[in-house]
Amino acid sequence: MIRRLARTYRRMRLGTRLALGLGVLALAVFAVVGTALSTYMRDYLEHQLNSQMKLVQGTQAKDAERHGTVERQPFYRWYTAVYDVTDDRAVLRRPSEVPADAGKLTAVAEVQRDSGAKEVYRTAHIEGQGDYRLRACEVSPGVVLVTAAPLEDIEKTMDRLLMVQIIAFALALVGLVVLGRALLRRGLKPLSDMAHTARGITSHDFTDSARLPVRVDSDTGGPEVGELRTAFNTMLEHIDDSLAVRTEAEQRLRRFVADASHELRTPLMSVRGYADLFQYAAANEPAERDKHLARLRAEAARMGLLLDDLLLLARLDAADVETPLRLQDTDPVELVNEAADAFRAGRPEHPLTVRVDGEPVVRVDGGPAVRGEGDPAVRLRLDPLRVRQVLDNLLTNAAVHTPAGTQVSLTLSVSPEAVVVQVADSGPGIPAADQERVFDRFYRVDKARTRDRGGSGLGLAVARSLIRAHNGSIDLTSRPGSTVFTLRLPR
Repeated sequence: MIRRLARTYRRMRLGTRLALGLGVLALAVFAVVGTALSTYMRDYLEHQLNSQMKLVQGTQAKDAERHGTVERQPFYRWYTAVYDVTDDRAVLRRPSEVPADAGKLTAVAEVQRDSGAKEVYRTAHIEGQGDYRLRACEVSPGVVLVTAAPLEDIEKTMDRLLMVQIIAFALALVGLVVLGRALLRRGLKPLSDMAHTARGITSHDFTDSARLPVRVDSDTGGPEVGELRTAFNTMLEHIDDSLAVRTEAEQRLRRFVADASHELRTPLMSVRGYADLFQYAAANEPAERDKHLARLRAEAARMGLLLDDLLLLARLDAADVETPLRLQDTDPVELVNEAADAFRAGRPEHPLTVRVDGEPVVRVDGGPAVRGEGDPAVRLRLDPLRVRQVLDNLLTNAAVHTPAGTQVSLTLSVSPEAVVVQVADSGPGIPAADQERVFDRFYRVDKARTRDRGGSGLGLAVARSLIRAHNGSIDLTSRPGSTVFTLRLPR
């Protein structure tokens, strides 16, 4: 039974449980208040009866001295007796109007005699009459007056008071529970709204959109509920952002898989086609065999470069497990000069200007560039091969996507916080819609995916990952006539 009630209580709503708890607390308070009130009222009524008996006995004592007994009773069902007390017992004087069970009155007279007190009060039950209040006082030496007053009126008053308390407290308790439940439900409505919002989240379809269109906008419930509402909405914002990031990552992964499959399928098909041609040429056209073999090797090399870039990106993504960098103290000026020399040798149709801290780099008799007197002596902790790869990639990118004769510049500047390298060209620029995605893997401005103006679309993605692996950053600013890639490597 108790377990069933406990299960039923646990299944109740919070507002009902709080209302019942408030009712139990109120019931305990009512019990304490009612007991204290009843006790006080009984003590008050008994004190009033004691005072009344004292006044009555003041008159009866005179009658006892004058007549020896009390001939007239003061009130209905009151009793008065006069006793002669000796050392061994108390003797009732006659005539006296006393109940048949007068032993309680005699006992009080003997107690007064033994105690020697001025007055003695007792409460006793007289057979056939009920509960009485007894008072004994000494009238004269050896004479004791005992008065008995019924407690029936007091008991009726207390019973009526108890009934009034029960009815009043019951009504107050019912009203408190009902009104309290209504107020609690009103006060807990913001929590119900949050629960409704949570249910709305569970029923939301995240297939097409990762945004959560639900929020708790109510401003009721007080500061505590307001804090909970703010925390709830903040949590939803965090979940919203996390879901958006996850969805974007999933979409990027799907694009990556699709692009990688596309990029790998073409060289694989070429390898298979050239292999068939090589097999045919070896049997029928020996003179064509070397040409097909060279093309087969070229496609295999291109596919190998693509796989190398993919492997490098994967290792950079898992840099916390295994870093692909071999760090050493390196002079960035030497890296810039080496990249510039390689670019001039491979892309003579694009004039290149190299500056270090605003000064042009000195070249001796057309040979390699050398450090000038004003060049800064800076040593950075980096991987020279990977940083050189980034510089070569950016310079090649500037040459591939600009017409012949376009000016290209390579600038290095040093500050107390970082070394900044800028690769700029004066070509047509990159459209604004493509500037935010040029660092994405396999993304190319050429939507047709032709390869006459670029590679697989991994160059800039690799460059950004390598610079980030050095705790640096790479930024792009572009407009018609000016495209600048800025590398920042912390010192």
